[in-house]
Amino acid sequence: MKRIAIQGEIGSFHDIAAHQYFNDEQIELICCSTFEQVFENIKNDPTVIGIIAIENTIAGSLLHNYDLLRESGVTVVGEHKLHIEHSICCLPDDNWDTITEVHSHPVALAQCRNFLENHPEMKAVEAEDTAGSAEYISSHNIHGWAAICSSRAANIYGMKILQEDIHDNKHNYTRFLVVSNPHKAALLREVEKSNKSSLVFSLAHEEGSLSKVLTILSFYDVNLTKIQSLPIIGHEWEYLFYVDVSFDNLTRYRQSIDAITPLVKNIKILGEYETC
Repeated sequence: MKRIAIQGEIGSFHDIAAHQYFNDEQIELICCSTFEQVFENIKNDPTVIGIIAIENTIAGSLLHNYDLLRESGVTVVGEHKLHIEHSICCLPDDNWDTITEVHSHPVALAQCRNFLENHPEMKAVEAEDTAGSAEYISSHNIHGWAAICSSRAANIYGMKILQEDIHDNKHNYTRFLVVSNPHKAALLREVEKSNKSSLVFSLAHEEGSLSKVLTILSFYDVNLTKIQSLPIIGHEWEYLFYVDVSFDNLTRYRQSIDAITPLVKNIKILGEYETC
C-alpha cells in the first residue's frame, strides 16, 4: 500500500487526483493542512509519496510550491491533470432559503464568482480547504452554512448537493505533480520512458541570456512547454527560471542539458517523467 501525502482533507481535489493517478492501487492518504507539511512528511519518511498542485488553467501557477519543490530535494516522478468541478452543498435539512454563508478555499470562491454574485444573500467566507469546509459544517452540524467543494466531498460527509457545476469556466483544470524521495523514484517511474522534464536555473541580467538557452533547446528538438520566472531575493534583476520541457529522444534531451549548463547558474533537474 502506498502512503500519499496531500494538502487538504478526504474528498479534496488532491484526494481525487491521488486516486485517479494510482488508479488500480491501494493507497493510504496522509492529510496535511499545508503544502509545507506534505514535504515534511516525505522528509521524515522516505517511503511517503506527495501530490501537489502546481498550476491551474484559470488561477495560474502556485508560485510558493515551486520554491518548496526546489528547496525540498524531492524528485518529480509523474504528473496528473484533473478537471475541477465545483458543487455547493449543505446539511440535508437546509435549503436555498436558509443558507446565509458559503465557505471554501479562496481559489474555489474566485472560480465561482459569477455564481456568488447571483446569490448576494450568501456571504462568501474563506477557509483552508474545499473538502474541509464540508467536513466542518457536517461534523459541527452548522445550519445556514454551505460549502463549495467536489461532489465526492459532499457525498463523503453526508451533505446535500444544492447545485453542481457552479464554476464560471468549464475548462478548469489543475495540474498536479507526483513527488518522492530521489532514492525511491526508480520504483515509481521508468526513467527510460521519460518524455518530460522540470528544470530550474538562474541567469544573470544580461541581454540575450535566456534567448541563447532557448535556441539550444530548440536545436536539440526539446520543446519548451512552460516557463515561470521568480525573482531571487537579495539579487536585484536576477531570476530563477522554472522550465518544463518535453522531448521524444531522451539522449538528445540530456545532450541539451549538457549544452546549456555552461550558460546558466545553479541548474537543477527537478524530475524526469512521463507526461500525462
